[in-house]
Amino acid sequence: MDFSEFYSVDFRQFVQDHLDEDPALLLFKYQEKVSFDLKLAVQQISSRQKARKKLPSWAENPKLLFPTSLSLEQSSSEQTARFKAGGWKGEIMIDLTGGFGVDFFYLSEGFNQGIYCERQTELFQITKHNLKQLESQKNFKGKFEFVEGDGLEFLQKTPLHVDLIYLDPARRGSGNQKLYKLQDCQPDVVGSWSLLKSKGDQILIKSSPMLDISQAWEELPEIQQIIILSVKNEVKELLLSWKKENTSKQIQVVDLGGGFPSFSFDPKEEGNAVSQLSEAENYLIEPLSGILKAGAFTLFAARFGLKKLEKNSHVYTCSALPKNSIPARIFEIIEEIPPNKKVIKALFPAGKVNVICRNYSQGAHELKKKLGLKDGGEEFLIGTKSPSGFKLFRCRRIS
Repeated sequence: MDFSEFYSVDFRQFVQDHLDEDPALLLFKYQEKVSFDLKLAVQQISSRQKARKKLPSWAENPKLLFPTSLSLEQSSSEQTARFKAGGWKGEIMIDLTGGFGVDFFYLSEGFNQGIYCERQTELFQITKHNLKQLESQKNFKGKFEFVEGDGLEFLQKTPLHVDLIYLDPARRGSGNQKLYKLQDCQPDVVGSWSLLKSKGDQILIKSSPMLDISQAWEELPEIQQIIILSVKNEVKELLLSWKKENTSKQIQVVDLGGGFPSFSFDPKEEGNAVSQLSEAENYLIEPLSGILKAGAFTLFAARFGLKKLEKNSHVYTCSALPKNSIPARIFEIIEEIPPNKKVIKALFPAGKVNVICRNYSQGAHELKKKLGLKDGGEEFLIGTKSPSGFKLFRCRRIS
């Protein structure tokens, strides 16, 4: 990237003046009418528009540069990065896979020095520029060190011993296929585990939300905590952590932005938990997606005094609401109804109702198509299986 263009007053003013306009139309409208690289300016506008929701304070900062779409898509959001930063403190931290630098910047707030490593030259230059701007704005002068190149190679050669090593291994193969096993990603944290432990007192790994938890512990048995991190009930990432001299294991489910409490447990608790099966009572309970990801199917019922509808349904029921807040969506049953198009049409003449299927005879998409429905409105149809068979319930959500 030609940074001389970015420092042009006209270039920067153009970007700020057209942040709410269609990038494609800007290219057509201003072709050969500006003295700077129009394509680069429009790319900056497009990237800022995409970053508004994910990185709001960064998108509003006129001094920052933005990379191409892929690097932006692969970066953490401000919300998840700020969460990751909580509780990590020390003298030195290093990010071996720096990327766009969002996680690095927020994690570094708890440390006196942060070392940023990145192999891609253009991304390295963009992020170095941004971090220097943020360093100045936050009065972090001299806090950041920049290493262009392979982070693992740097770690192997440096005499430094750090308080925290952070990695976000690339989860795309040479053919752009998605990778889920830790040892298949780059860098290979499994093959490098001994090196990582010898150089840091704490290790934090961001991994795919598709990674199987039991597989993670199989590949890295010494991992002590796995955090399933979701935003408004959508699992975004798994965080695997190791701390020197800690031996206990824990799974923690955290949802940001939904107002739900966290859910933590020792993996052994699930195997020891007992729950009762029951037909639907007054309420249906749908655990957060993170709890389902954690596999805490029986423990969830036992901990909150709920009954399971069926062994594989993962929908729960109770006659009275739990006294304490629980990490789940709660629905009050209005009535059980048949999956009949005439009945549905009479109940929902506008054809709008929110449909959820858990261990039902059909998926939600198929059921909506069969009954001529679209998601919307205030009520819910929940299709699931109870001890007596498949059931369809008309429900209202309880706040």
